[in-house]
Amino acid sequence: MIRLIEKGLMFGNLVHISSPALVERYNRALQHLAGKTTALTDFHVDISGYSPEVGIELDDPLYLNPNGVNRQFILLTTEQKRAPLLNVKFSTSRDILREFIEMNEAQLFALTATDAVAGELVNSVFKLTTPRDLLNLRKIEIEADTVGGTLRKADQLAGMVERFKTEEDAWFDDVLIANMIETAKETGDVTRNPVRLRHTAFEKRNFWTAHFGGMYLFTDLDHPAAICMGERPVDLPIKYVFDPSQRNQIAKFLNYNDLVEPIVKARGVDAAAILQQKMDFLTVDAAADAGIDLTGLDRSDMRRLARNHADRLPEAYHGLAQLLRWATDGGPWPRITSDHPAYFYSLRAANTPNRDLVNMLLAELAPLDPRQMFICHKELFYRTYGGWSEPKKAYVAEFLAREYQVDKAGARAALFGHEPDMSGEDRVSEAVIARVGPWGAVRKE
Repeated sequence: MIRLIEKGLMFGNLVHISSPALVERYNRALQHLAGKTTALTDFHVDISGYSPEVGIELDDPLYLNPNGVNRQFILLTTEQKRAPLLNVKFSTSRDILREFIEMNEAQLFALTATDAVAGELVNSVFKLTTPRDLLNLRKIEIEADTVGGTLRKADQLAGMVERFKTEEDAWFDDVLIANMIETAKETGDVTRNPVRLRHTAFEKRNFWTAHFGGMYLFTDLDHPAAICMGERPVDLPIKYVFDPSQRNQIAKFLNYNDLVEPIVKARGVDAAAILQQKMDFLTVDAAADAGIDLTGLDRSDMRRLARNHADRLPEAYHGLAQLLRWATDGGPWPRITSDHPAYFYSLRAANTPNRDLVNMLLAELAPLDPRQMFICHKELFYRTYGGWSEPKKAYVAEFLAREYQVDKAGARAALFGHEPDMSGEDRVSEAVIARVGPWGAVRKE
């Protein structure tokens, strides 16, 4: 993993914590949440305040995520909103944390000026014992306060102010007045500057979890289903439960819910370039298995490798090649049905609220495309990367550093964006798509 770290492909965009004041605040928050402290004076944190260096020191990668269910967090600065989330157990966690920070940025900025904000993503489940428990994760609430209890004390002060205004003899209550003065020293004037956090409840019905071997739950759709990458549970109370071997059923589920579209149909993207790059990755995988040096490969080298090792190329390569010929040269429409190895490589998520989750699923169903896996499913990428040969590790790391890191937004938009095509030209005729459909042979009129 050292190669990935050096190229900024792992532990990138973390927030550096080095000032004694912030380290001291972090330790107070860590003691408050987990009963632990760190002896480190220099470390990095993600959006939740988790530090890989502290995790190594404590020998506990889940020191802020007990049982992998209720994620705790430590906010030292609102700049953490730009950081990634490490050791992800639920696909929704980072989105919730970022939305919470952005919705309360002014308040959190003021609070973190003097103290750390510690909190937790709370739901009704504290430990997952069976997959059925996942269906109870319907609503996530954020509980947060400074370690010194500023928000709690602000609520208390607001209550005392209300008593002072409404109770008949409050003007003569010296104890009440003294308590108000002491509390106001810590909270400020809550009548003019109320200290409250808003938007602390989130509903996320469709999500991925790393638990139980990895599972995608789509319960908030017209045709709900669960897709289990590990052992398929027999008692999950959802009508349709699939595993990766059920390609046809997964394809029907994605189609029935309008969750995917073929890459060649997407407007505003260079479909040919995307398909060609996917083919290159398949070529690299076959060449790496053959022990071929992958250093400095260019497009002509890729063509040569594909020619010389055509017998080693997977069936997915040939399917994508047929699709590429159809899209660029007007060749015959290839029959790429859902049981074809190229099928899931030829798709991307449609523009729906579940776009990121669907792209995450497609990355797992098309595992020989490391670029999509890195962008959409980093946990899977890091896990898969460890099993590759050294030549493939070097090639993929160099490619991602060269082609993706330099323009992340542009790469994401080119692959997965749904912006309108401003050129006024369709790369693929809508009439043709309507006739042939995105996957099968030409339909009869």
